[in-house]
Amino acid sequence: MGADTHTLKVPGAMLQRGFWLYVWRVDTPEGELLYVGRTGDSSSPNAAPPYARMGQHLGHVKASNALRAHLVRAGVKPESCQAFDLIAHGPLYAEQDDMGSHRGPRDIVAALEKQLACTLATAGYKVLNTVHCRQPLDKEIWSMVKAAFIEHFPDIGEH
Repeated sequence: MGADTHTLKVPGAMLQRGFWLYVWRVDTPEGELLYVGRTGDSSSPNAAPPYARMGQHLGHVKASNALRAHLVRAGVKPESCQAFDLIAHGPLYAEQDDMGSHRGPRDIVAALEKQLACTLATAGYKVLNTVHCRQPLDKEIWSMVKAAFIEHFPDIGEH
């Protein structure tokens, strides 16, 4: 195996802690696959920046490598992929100080995450994960989120 040089450019804004929505666009040997996620933990008041999820998603720690696990389950070896593109939108809300104030933004962003995953799938994109959430969707915030992701996923404009 020969050595190669690669680059990764991360905008400084992606270092902000808070509640973000993101989509991984993965160019696999079998075609494009998507993974939809959010920051804003369900078990603690933490809301990490999206750059922090990058290594976790592709790492080998089972508790946090959801993207890797979904790719492997789909028969795709992550190291065989041509590229991983992270499209992140946020922060929609700032990180909160305690669980009481964390739950509101967490639940709103969880509903947005589910809607984004469903909308992408309905528009014909191949989404690896299914997002489960029973929280009500804030339609006003959803329209802003959808507008932000249309630039990268134009087919969602029809749905």
